[in-house]
Amino acid sequence: MKRSIKRIALAIDSLFEHFALIAIVAMVGIVAVQVITRKLFNFVFFWSEEVTLLLMVWFSFMGIAIGFREKLHLAMDSFTNLLPKPVNKIIDKIILIAVFGFGLYLVKNGWDFTVLMNESTLPATKLPNSAMYLVMPITGVMICVYTFLQLIGIETIRHEDLDEEVPKT
Repeated sequence: MKRSIKRIALAIDSLFEHFALIAIVAMVGIVAVQVITRKLFNFVFFWSEEVTLLLMVWFSFMGIAIGFREKLHLAMDSFTNLLPKPVNKIIDKIILIAVFGFGLYLVKNGWDFTVLMNESTLPATKLPNSAMYLVMPITGVMICVYTFLQLIGIETIRHEDLDEEVPKT
């Protein structure tokens, strides 16, 4: 059961991570073209700044979810290292439940804000303004999924070779 859940979650997660990578590559490409055309031809695409901002917002929020997946969020363990392991396990579960609550907050309020902003449009691209905010509930769902997997004991860390020290739980 856990193996099939992990396989499904991994497939969804791969799509999520690839979209985040595509967003940052596109953002870098658009900014590079914008700088080159401005300096060489004194011309800027009217949509470039808006699309760059949109991609930056999406990449940033998706990075938050990936950070929770990789357990890169801030932790102050100088006090908890003094506590016995069973107490630390309880504290870890409480933290995961709080993170799950944060994910639910993003889902609910992000969706409400997305619906609220759907009536207006972005000036350059004429996309609905909600395109900027739709990433909030998506990030919330991903945070909830990652936290749920961690709560039931499925490891979510995919990149073991990061420079950060990540304690194994």
